[in-house]
Amino acid sequence: MINKEQQKKDERYMQMALDEAQQAFEAGEIPIGAVIVCKDRVISRAHNLTETLCDVTAHAEMQAITAAANTLGGKYLTDCTLYVTVEPCTMCAGAIGWAQIPRIVYGAPDEKRGYHDLAPHALHPKAVVESGILEDECRELMQTFFKQKR
Repeated sequence: MINKEQQKKDERYMQMALDEAQQAFEAGEIPIGAVIVCKDRVISRAHNLTETLCDVTAHAEMQAITAAANTLGGKYLTDCTLYVTVEPCTMCAGAIGWAQIPRIVYGAPDEKRGYHDLAPHALHPKAVVESGILEDECRELMQTFFKQKR
């Protein structure tokens, strides 16, 4: 259970991730955004770039992890929190685990591709996961995107 102050911070950072997801949406990318925060400072922001880069691994989380590692000068993000609008896939969960991110906050679950059902042990064993932050907004953006694609 998180306190009210942490809840406010989580909502603020998730809104930043939603802003990234909106940029992805406008670029024709699946609208997922991610933000990595270290000691109350945003150190990376990213969104899906799989279409733009013709790269199936260019998920928002992967882009954010790479940028954060470059900013901090190391591959381990042990003092960071990852905010992502949709539950990470198994690939991203593996990368999050390897980066040793201790706290993951996501908005909407991904019942088809989310790590929780497919690879529940992919994250670092001590990682704490919070879900449902701005869930309705995160879900709505995804649903709008896929309705337009059909």
